[in-house]
Amino acid sequence: MIPFATAPESGERPSRIPTPFDRKAVHPLARRAATELMGELQARYATSWRLHDPGNGKMFGVLVVAAPDGSLGYLRAFSGMMNGRWDVDGWAPPTFDRAQRDQVWGPGEAEMLDFAARRAALVNRLSSGAHGTETARLTAAVRALDESRTARSRTLMAQIQDSYRLANAHGVLRGVRDLFAPAEPPAGAGDCAAPKLLAHAYRLGLTPLALAEFWWGAPSSAGDRREGVFYAACRGKCLPILTHMLEGLPADPPPLFGAAAIGADQPRTVFEDEHLLVVHKPSGMLTVPGRSASLQDCVVSRLRARYPNATGPLVVHRLDMDTSGLVLAAKDLEVAKALQRRFALREVQKHYVAWLDGEVAGEHGHITLPLRPDIDDRPRNIHDPVHGKPAHTEWRVLARMPGRTRVLLTPHTGRSHQLRVHAAHPAGLNAPIVGDRLYGHTPPDDDDRLLLHAERLAFEHPVTGDRIVVERPAPF
Repeated sequence: MIPFATAPESGERPSRIPTPFDRKAVHPLARRAATELMGELQARYATSWRLHDPGNGKMFGVLVVAAPDGSLGYLRAFSGMMNGRWDVDGWAPPTFDRAQRDQVWGPGEAEMLDFAARRAALVNRLSSGAHGTETARLTAAVRALDESRTARSRTLMAQIQDSYRLANAHGVLRGVRDLFAPAEPPAGAGDCAAPKLLAHAYRLGLTPLALAEFWWGAPSSAGDRREGVFYAACRGKCLPILTHMLEGLPADPPPLFGAAAIGADQPRTVFEDEHLLVVHKPSGMLTVPGRSASLQDCVVSRLRARYPNATGPLVVHRLDMDTSGLVLAAKDLEVAKALQRRFALREVQKHYVAWLDGEVAGEHGHITLPLRPDIDDRPRNIHDPVHGKPAHTEWRVLARMPGRTRVLLTPHTGRSHQLRVHAAHPAGLNAPIVGDRLYGHTPPDDDDRLLLHAERLAFEHPVTGDRIVVERPAPF
């Protein structure tokens, strides 16, 4: 246990553990511990660990703990490995059983190397002039080898995951595979800083009080992590694990976004005829139902109640829950299909207005960063030049003020969170949208909203052929 530079007062001790799944729920003591660690990282580790080299930034974590005598301190951890090492003195160790893992890892790694060598030999023979039946035979052999390798790799991964057994405050041990069943655990489950810290605290007989995780070093390769910024625990990898590990402690539940009460008159109709309508969705309202039973109130459910005879999906495109603005809906299936075709062909013009947290260089430009979902931390999306789908945003500066820039954003593709990621990414505008709880530098206060608004829709009416233009100015 690392003592605080200045011993906390008794009144500073948290009575409940703030949820690690809410960025703004970082307890002041956890923030203090993290700030102390940031200073030590910069002074002692940044150079030797090359944290500021491209691709070498890392997620770190602190856990405020109480010793049996009542004294307070903290533990520290890094996610995954550090420079190829699981164990570094003074840092929380990994959560797996070393002996059990080593029985699998060494021989398994040798098997994978053997597969790679055999495949390389087959490919070399293919490229050396094989033809006819020989080519077919070698191609089939490569395919069979790949299938064998994939099957064996899955078996080895399951055996490695079996070496992770995690305790909670009651001392109940559960395996990682059990916690994710019936689904398969994602790669790296159990290796994040938070599980390491809790496991180490229980191992040392310390009582966990508050968690915080932050990034230090060069920005992540996806551009979604910045030095010194606190982040929520990833739900894909950590929600089942931390839910179990926090059992037996007075801990706050994860936040449920999208369940806030919305006035009965929302969404308000801005344009309507017998075939379609455009409504104004307020910030905080879902467009379509969420997975939880408590997330069924949304634009679709309310329009379904208003138009019980409507057929088809009603809404033909979506806005993020945090975004306000215009949503187009159809009253019958055929009109919905026609409008969806127009969206697919990029024949519907959409204009957004946003305030950005930063001063943008230039006055106008285009961003073409491919995007994909972050499978470990949905609903976040990230830039991925290899596996991402094409995404194109045009931007233009509308106004400037110290520390902020007002922009007009025109998406030419419709990827999820496209405008938010393109604004925040260092290779985009390098200035997240104000109030962005997912991609912003700091989490918004409870009363703050995302300053992103869909203010204009323009399209050809699928029945009348008229040019329809609907506008609703931003409320900020």
